[in-house]
Amino acid sequence: MIILGIILLIVGFLTGISTLWTIGIVALVIGAILWILGTAGHAIGGRRHYW
Repeated sequence: MIILGIILLIVGFLTGISTLWTIGIVALVIGAILWILGTAGHAIGGRRHYW
């Protein structure tokens, strides 16, 4: 999710498409939140770890 967000940010920046830029930021933030919750030991979506 984090890598997808970074890719969308780069593509959105290079092409000038602001929608991709916004989706990239959202994907990056959601990926970071899931990563932090997963490393803290919280079960996410029925999984003990998220990766």
